[in-house]
Amino acid sequence: MKNQFDRHRRLRKTSAMRDLVRETILHTDDLIYPIFVKEGKEPKSEVVSMPGVFQFPLHELAEEIVTIQKLGIKAVILFGIPAEKDAVGTQAYHDHGIIQEAIRLIKTKFPKMIVVADTCLCEFTDHGHCGVIQDGEILNDESLELLQKTAISQAAAGADIIAPSNMMDGFVQIIREGLDEAGFQDIPIMSYAVKYASAFYGPFRDAAGSAPQFGDRKSYQMDPANREEALREAISDEQEGADFLIVKPSLSYLDIMRDVKNNTHLPVVAYNVSGEYAMVKAAAQNGWIDEERIVLEMLTSMKRAGASLIITYFAKDVSKYLNK
Repeated sequence: MKNQFDRHRRLRKTSAMRDLVRETILHTDDLIYPIFVKEGKEPKSEVVSMPGVFQFPLHELAEEIVTIQKLGIKAVILFGIPAEKDAVGTQAYHDHGIIQEAIRLIKTKFPKMIVVADTCLCEFTDHGHCGVIQDGEILNDESLELLQKTAISQAAAGADIIAPSNMMDGFVQIIREGLDEAGFQDIPIMSYAVKYASAFYGPFRDAAGSAPQFGDRKSYQMDPANREEALREAISDEQEGADFLIVKPSLSYLDIMRDVKNNTHLPVVAYNVSGEYAMVKAAAQNGWIDEERIVLEMLTSMKRAGASLIITYFAKDVSKYLNK
Protein backbone atom coordinates (compact mmCIF):
# COMPACT_ATOMS: atom_id res chain seq x y z
CA MET A 1 0.00 0.00 0.00
CA LYS A 2 1.32 3.41 -0.96
CA ASN A 3 2.16 5.76 1.92
CA GLN A 4 -0.10 8.85 2.03
CA PHE A 5 1.91 11.08 4.36
CA ASP A 6 3.87 14.18 3.29
CA ARG A 7 7.64 14.03 2.80
CA HIS A 8 8.72 17.28 4.51
CA ARG A 9 12.24 15.97 5.06
CA ARG A 10 12.98 16.24 1.34
CA LEU A 11 13.78 19.93 1.87
CA ARG A 12 16.08 19.25 4.84
CA LYS A 13 18.26 16.54 3.32
CA THR A 14 21.50 18.51 2.83
CA SER A 15 23.06 21.74 4.01
CA ALA A 16 22.76 23.20 0.52
CA MET A 17 19.07 22.30 0.36
CA ARG A 18 18.41 23.86 3.77
CA ASP A 19 20.19 27.03 2.65
CA LEU A 20 18.12 27.12 -0.51
CA VAL A 21 14.75 27.12 1.27
CA ARG A 22 15.68 29.12 4.39
CA GLU A 23 12.91 31.64 5.13
CA THR A 24 14.64 33.96 7.62
CA ILE A 25 18.20 35.19 7.16
CA LEU A 26 20.22 37.25 9.63
CA HIS A 27 22.58 39.87 8.13
CA THR A 28 25.21 42.16 9.62
CA ASP A 29 23.20 45.03 8.10
CA ASP A 30 20.39 44.17 10.54
CA LEU A 31 22.47 45.06 13.60
CA ILE A 32 22.71 48.21 15.72
CA TYR A 33 25.44 48.16 18.37
CA PRO A 34 24.90 49.96 21.72
CA ILE A 35 27.84 51.97 23.07
CA PHE A 36 28.18 53.54 26.53
CA VAL A 37 30.20 56.76 26.53
CA LYS A 38 31.42 58.33 29.77
CA GLU A 39 32.85 61.70 30.69
CA GLY A 40 36.36 61.99 32.07
CA LYS A 41 39.83 60.74 31.27
CA GLU A 42 39.65 57.34 32.95
CA PRO A 43 40.33 54.43 30.56
CA LYS A 44 37.52 52.23 29.30
CA SER A 45 36.03 49.96 31.94
CA GLU A 46 34.19 46.67 31.53
CA VAL A 47 30.63 46.39 32.85
CA VAL A 48 30.82 43.65 35.47
CA SER A 49 27.37 42.25 34.71
CA MET A 50 27.89 42.43 30.92
CA PRO A 51 31.17 40.69 29.95
CA GLY A 52 32.63 42.20 26.79
CA VAL A 53 30.69 45.47 27.11
CA PHE A 54 32.61 48.61 28.11
CA GLN A 55 32.11 52.22 29.13
CA PHE A 56 34.26 54.29 26.77
CA PRO A 57 35.74 57.74 27.39
CA LEU A 58 35.70 60.02 24.37
CA HIS A 59 39.43 59.61 23.75
CA GLU A 60 38.99 55.85 23.23
CA LEU A 61 35.76 56.00 21.27
CA ALA A 62 37.29 56.34 17.81
CA GLU A 63 39.28 53.13 18.22
CA GLU A 64 36.08 51.26 19.04
CA ILE A 65 34.29 52.68 15.99
CA VAL A 66 37.18 51.51 13.77
CA THR A 67 36.70 47.98 15.12
CA ILE A 68 32.95 48.16 14.56
CA GLN A 69 33.34 49.37 10.98
CA LYS A 70 35.82 46.62 10.14
CA LEU A 71 33.22 44.09 11.26
CA GLY A 72 30.70 45.56 8.81
CA ILE A 73 28.39 47.08 11.43
CA LYS A 74 26.85 50.26 10.04
CA ALA A 75 24.91 51.69 12.99
CA VAL A 76 25.46 52.40 16.69
CA ILE A 77 23.17 53.70 19.42
CA LEU A 78 24.73 55.91 22.11
CA PHE A 79 24.07 56.04 25.85
CA GLY A 80 25.75 58.70 27.98
CA ILE A 81 27.29 58.62 31.44
CA PRO A 82 27.75 62.23 32.62
CA ALA A 83 30.12 63.45 35.30
CA GLU A 84 27.34 65.47 36.92
CA LYS A 85 23.62 64.84 37.38
CA ASP A 86 20.76 67.00 38.61
CA ALA A 87 17.01 66.85 39.11
CA VAL A 88 16.14 67.84 35.55
CA GLY A 89 18.90 66.05 33.63
CA THR A 90 20.57 69.21 32.34
CA GLN A 91 23.46 67.32 30.75
CA ALA A 92 21.03 65.44 28.49
CA TYR A 93 20.36 68.59 26.46
CA HIS A 94 23.57 70.56 27.03
CA ASP A 95 25.29 71.53 23.76
CA HIS A 96 28.51 69.97 25.05
CA GLY A 97 26.98 67.03 26.90
CA ILE A 98 28.67 63.66 26.62
CA ILE A 99 26.22 62.35 24.01
CA GLN A 100 26.47 65.50 21.90
CA GLU A 101 30.28 65.35 21.98
CA ALA A 102 30.29 61.66 21.12
CA ILE A 103 27.97 62.25 18.16
CA ARG A 104 30.22 65.03 16.84
CA LEU A 105 33.32 62.88 17.19
CA ILE A 106 31.83 59.93 15.33
CA LYS A 107 30.23 61.95 12.55
CA THR A 108 33.43 63.95 12.00
CA LYS A 109 35.76 60.95 11.83
CA PHE A 110 33.33 58.31 10.54
CA PRO A 111 30.68 60.14 8.51
CA LYS A 112 29.19 56.95 7.06
CA MET A 113 28.47 55.43 10.47
CA ILE A 114 24.79 55.82 11.34
CA VAL A 115 24.49 57.31 14.83
CA VAL A 116 21.28 56.70 16.77
CA ALA A 117 20.88 58.91 19.85
CA ASP A 118 19.00 57.45 22.78
CA THR A 119 16.80 60.33 23.93
CA CYS A 120 15.96 60.10 27.61
CA LEU A 121 16.69 61.78 30.94
CA CYS A 122 17.23 58.81 33.27
CA GLU A 123 21.01 58.61 32.73
CA PHE A 124 21.30 62.32 33.53
CA THR A 125 18.93 62.80 36.48
CA ASP A 126 20.07 62.35 40.08
CA HIS A 127 16.86 60.44 40.83
CA GLY A 128 17.21 58.04 37.88
CA HIS A 129 13.72 58.55 36.47
CA CYS A 130 12.90 59.42 32.87
CA GLY A 131 11.18 62.72 33.60
CA VAL A 132 10.61 65.63 35.96
CA ILE A 133 9.67 64.74 39.55
CA GLN A 134 7.24 66.61 41.76
CA ASP A 135 6.16 65.28 45.15
CA GLY A 136 7.30 61.80 44.16
CA GLU A 137 5.33 61.79 40.90
CA ILE A 138 6.82 61.63 37.40
CA LEU A 139 5.21 64.52 35.52
CA ASN A 140 4.33 63.76 31.91
CA ASP A 141 3.80 67.07 30.12
CA GLU A 142 6.53 68.93 31.99
CA SER A 143 8.97 66.20 30.98
CA LEU A 144 8.11 66.51 27.29
CA GLU A 145 9.67 69.97 27.01
CA LEU A 146 13.03 68.67 28.25
CA LEU A 147 12.87 65.62 26.00
CA GLN A 148 12.21 67.87 23.02
CA LYS A 149 15.23 70.01 23.93
CA THR A 150 17.34 66.86 24.21
CA ALA A 151 16.29 65.59 20.79
CA ILE A 152 16.99 68.94 19.12
CA SER A 153 20.44 69.18 20.71
CA GLN A 154 21.27 65.66 19.55
CA ALA A 155 20.12 66.39 16.01
CA ALA A 156 22.14 69.63 16.01
CA ALA A 157 25.22 67.63 17.03
CA GLY A 158 24.75 65.42 13.97
CA ALA A 159 22.67 62.42 15.06
CA ASP A 160 21.19 60.50 12.14
CA ILE A 161 18.26 59.06 14.12
CA ILE A 162 16.55 60.18 17.33
CA ALA A 163 15.42 57.31 19.58
CA PRO A 164 13.22 58.51 22.47
CA SER A 165 12.97 55.84 25.17
CA ASN A 166 11.12 57.56 28.02
CA MET A 167 7.54 56.28 27.45
CA MET A 168 5.93 59.61 28.31
CA ASP A 169 2.57 60.07 26.59
CA GLY A 170 2.91 62.25 23.50
CA PHE A 171 6.71 62.08 23.37
CA VAL A 172 6.87 61.28 19.65
CA GLN A 173 4.53 64.13 18.70
CA ILE A 174 6.40 66.71 20.78
CA ILE A 175 9.80 65.61 19.51
CA ARG A 176 8.60 65.54 15.90
CA GLU A 177 7.22 69.06 16.23
CA GLY A 178 10.44 70.29 17.84
CA LEU A 179 12.69 68.72 15.22
CA ASP A 180 10.60 70.11 12.38
CA GLU A 181 10.53 73.63 13.83
CA ALA A 182 14.31 73.51 14.33
CA GLY A 183 14.89 72.58 10.68
CA PHE A 184 15.46 68.85 11.19
CA GLN A 185 12.51 67.60 9.16
CA ASP A 186 14.64 64.84 7.61
CA ILE A 187 15.79 63.30 10.91
CA PRO A 188 13.76 60.12 11.59
CA ILE A 189 12.43 59.04 14.98
CA MET A 190 13.05 55.48 16.16
CA SER A 191 10.50 55.30 18.93
CA TYR A 192 10.70 52.95 21.89
CA ALA A 193 7.03 52.46 21.18
CA VAL A 194 6.53 49.27 23.17
CA LYS A 195 8.71 49.25 26.27
CA TYR A 196 7.82 47.00 29.17
CA ALA A 197 8.67 47.51 32.86
CA SER A 198 10.95 44.51 32.68
CA ALA A 199 13.35 42.76 35.04
CA PHE A 200 15.62 42.16 32.04
CA TYR A 201 17.06 45.71 32.26
CA GLY A 202 19.15 45.16 35.38
CA PRO A 203 22.63 44.97 33.80
CA PHE A 204 21.92 48.05 31.66
CA ARG A 205 21.34 50.07 34.79
CA ASP A 206 24.78 48.99 35.99
CA ALA A 207 26.27 50.07 32.65
CA ALA A 208 24.49 53.43 32.43
CA GLY A 209 24.18 54.22 36.14
CA SER A 210 20.48 54.85 35.61
CA ALA A 211 18.73 52.83 38.31
CA PRO A 212 15.82 54.73 39.92
CA GLN A 213 16.73 56.09 43.32
CA PHE A 214 13.19 55.52 44.57
CA GLY A 215 10.17 53.57 43.41
CA ASP A 216 10.10 52.01 39.94
CA ARG A 217 9.04 52.83 36.37
CA LYS A 218 5.79 50.91 36.32
CA SER A 219 3.68 54.08 36.04
CA TYR A 220 5.15 54.85 32.60
CA GLN A 221 6.60 51.60 31.25
CA MET A 222 4.18 48.84 30.28
CA ASP A 223 2.87 45.93 32.36
CA PRO A 224 4.48 42.69 31.05
CA ALA A 225 1.08 40.99 31.30
CA ASN A 226 -0.52 43.26 28.67
CA ARG A 227 -0.67 42.48 24.96
CA GLU A 228 -3.37 44.69 23.44
CA GLU A 229 -1.92 47.76 25.17
CA ALA A 230 1.21 47.32 23.06
CA LEU A 231 -0.79 47.88 19.89
CA ARG A 232 -2.36 51.02 21.33
CA GLU A 233 1.10 52.37 22.13
CA ALA A 234 2.51 51.46 18.71
CA ILE A 235 -0.44 52.90 16.79
CA SER A 236 -0.24 56.17 18.75
CA ASP A 237 3.45 56.55 18.01
CA GLU A 238 2.98 55.85 14.32
CA GLN A 239 0.20 58.44 14.13
CA GLU A 240 2.38 60.97 15.97
CA GLY A 241 5.19 60.62 13.42
CA ALA A 242 7.46 57.71 14.35
CA ASP A 243 9.55 56.24 11.53
CA PHE A 244 10.60 53.02 13.35
CA LEU A 245 8.91 51.14 16.21
CA ILE A 246 11.04 49.43 18.88
CA VAL A 247 9.80 46.48 20.92
CA LYS A 248 11.76 46.11 24.17
CA PRO A 249 12.68 43.57 25.53
CA SER A 250 12.72 41.03 22.72
CA LEU A 251 13.09 37.43 23.80
CA SER A 252 10.08 37.23 26.12
CA TYR A 253 7.99 39.47 23.84
CA LEU A 254 8.24 37.81 20.41
CA ASP A 255 4.44 37.53 20.31
CA ILE A 256 4.20 41.29 20.78
CA MET A 257 6.75 41.85 18.02
CA ARG A 258 4.65 39.82 15.61
CA ASP A 259 1.49 41.69 16.65
CA VAL A 260 3.19 45.03 15.98
CA LYS A 261 4.59 43.82 12.65
CA ASN A 262 1.13 42.66 11.56
CA ASN A 263 -0.32 46.09 12.29
CA THR A 264 2.23 48.47 10.77
CA HIS A 265 4.18 49.08 7.60
CA LEU A 266 6.98 50.79 9.56
CA PRO A 267 10.26 48.96 10.27
CA VAL A 268 10.06 47.10 13.58
CA VAL A 269 13.19 47.09 15.75
CA ALA A 270 13.93 44.42 18.36
CA TYR A 271 15.96 45.49 21.38
CA ASN A 272 17.89 42.43 22.58
CA VAL A 273 18.38 43.82 26.07
CA SER A 274 21.13 43.59 28.68
CA GLY A 275 19.54 40.84 30.78
CA GLU A 276 19.15 38.63 27.73
CA TYR A 277 22.81 39.26 26.90
CA ALA A 278 24.06 38.65 30.44
CA MET A 279 22.23 35.33 30.85
CA VAL A 280 23.75 33.93 27.65
CA LYS A 281 27.26 35.18 28.52
CA ALA A 282 27.08 33.71 32.03
CA ALA A 283 25.89 30.32 30.79
CA ALA A 284 28.53 30.28 28.05
CA GLN A 285 31.32 31.13 30.48
CA ASN A 286 30.25 28.16 32.59
CA GLY A 287 30.35 25.88 29.54
CA TRP A 288 26.65 25.12 29.75
CA ILE A 289 25.68 26.25 26.24
CA ASP A 290 27.10 26.73 22.75
CA GLU A 291 27.16 30.54 22.74
CA GLU A 292 27.38 31.00 18.97
CA ARG A 293 24.46 28.71 18.19
CA ILE A 294 22.33 30.15 21.00
CA VAL A 295 22.97 33.76 19.93
CA LEU A 296 22.25 33.13 16.26
CA GLU A 297 19.08 31.22 17.14
CA MET A 298 17.89 34.00 19.45
CA LEU A 299 18.45 36.78 16.94
CA THR A 300 16.96 34.75 14.09
CA SER A 301 13.83 34.28 16.20
CA MET A 302 13.55 38.07 16.50
CA LYS A 303 13.73 38.50 12.74
CA ARG A 304 11.27 35.66 12.25
CA ALA A 305 8.89 37.39 14.66
CA GLY A 306 8.93 40.50 12.47
CA ALA A 307 11.99 42.59 13.33
CA SER A 308 13.72 44.39 10.48
CA LEU A 309 16.57 45.55 12.75
CA ILE A 310 18.04 44.35 16.04
CA ILE A 311 19.72 46.47 18.70
CA THR A 312 22.05 44.01 20.38
CA TYR A 313 25.17 43.86 22.56
CA PHE A 314 26.03 40.73 20.58
CA ALA A 315 26.47 42.74 17.36
CA LYS A 316 30.25 42.38 17.21
CA ASP A 317 30.07 38.66 18.04
CA VAL A 318 27.36 38.07 15.47
CA SER A 319 29.32 39.90 12.78
CA LYS A 320 32.26 37.60 13.44
CA TYR A 321 30.01 34.54 13.26
CA LEU A 322 28.44 35.64 9.99
CA ASN A 323 31.75 36.65 8.40
CA LYS A 324 33.42 33.29 9.05
